Amino acid sequence: MDLTDTSALVTGAASGLGAATTAMLAARGVRVFAVDLPDAGEPAPDLPGVTRVPADVTDRDAVREAVAAAAAAGPLRTVVNCAGIGPSARVLGKRGVHDLDLFETVLRINLTGTFTVLALAAERIAATDPVDDDGQRGLVVNTSSVAAFEGQVGQAAYAASKGGVHSLTIAAARDLAGSGIRVNTIAPGIMETPMLAAVDQQFRAGLAAGVPFPRRLGRPEEFARQVAVFVDNDYLNGATVRLDGGLRMAPR
Repeated sequence: MDLTDTSALVTGAASGLGAATTAMLAARGVRVFAVDLPDAGEPAPDLPGVTRVPADVTDRDAVREAVAAAAAAGPLRTVVNCAGIGPSARVLGKRGVHDLDLFETVLRINLTGTFTVLALAAERIAATDPVDDDGQRGLVVNTSSVAAFEGQVGQAAYAASKGGVHSLTIAAARDLAGSGIRVNTIAPGIMETPMLAAVDQQFRAGLAAGVPFPRRLGRPEEFARQVAVFVDNDYLNGATVRLDGGLRMAPR
């Protein structure tokens, strides 16, 4: 898909996977609307064509405004959902049953937030002119996790939310096929993100040692390159691609 003179919306854009994706799209000349929480910081502030949009993906009105802003600068062609959280809690632990409100919060941000952005953006993308003879209008890339397939101890909420994102992929791709919108998902393994920055180096080395090859943590830039693959290969649709170095997670 040709991204010349188009707009993109990236959520979770202030750091990690979202920041790398924002930088990649901006480097390709796309007008990127970088969505994250108001206190999340600036995504790639030195890059031209990046507009900071303070918004919470669980706030429908804020998402509508962000999508409208991107579409007004548009046409809106690319949407990448990276916003998410990953707290740890067992279904039944030493302190009792899993916090039910926390479970709902994780699903609301990771799954419902993803769907909200996808649906509201799809409405705008569907109103644009096709970019090719196939009738293609745009692309949505969501972020799942290897936890969707091998959830570890303490990942019940996270695994459920990311499993939902994976299951959403083919259904959304089929729903939006008539509008010329492709939907794909990336399921990252253990990535070098700010979430891991505060973790002890020895522990991080242990995580990297469990990856078959290459034996290291994944890099946000590699996530962004997979987004670029989805952009460039128009026949990729309804797919979830594991980006994990061949890792299969152990129970703990």
